[in-house]
Amino acid sequence: MGWSAYTDQPEVLLSGIENSAFVVTAVDGQGRLLGLARAISDDATICYVQDILVRPQEQGRGIGRKLLDEILQRYSHLRQTVLITDDEPQQRAFYQALGFTEGSEVEFGPTRVFVQFR
Repeated sequence: MGWSAYTDQPEVLLSGIENSAFVVTAVDGQGRLLGLARAISDDATICYVQDILVRPQEQGRGIGRKLLDEILQRYSHLRQTVLITDDEPQQRAFYQALGFTEGSEVEFGPTRVFVQFR
């Protein structure tokens, strides 16, 4: 899907998929994987959208939006849906169009997001 962090270690991606709360895929007529999205959730208060991966040559066709819509529908009863993404203008526009707000712009006050990458 173009993300070397996963393609260099497919066993890590497989383990992540197997241990996710919800996984949705998009395939073409020949069964070829076009995209994958997965979520981690307690199904009571919060959902973390962990991955939205779409083959680069398939991007811009609405696949990522459909995958994310399925996650949002599945977890529509939850108070929070959280995701972390690259700092690219098109990423920001994509997620804002789907109703996401950056932590610093949350209406009830600024929100801090802390991440520890290893």
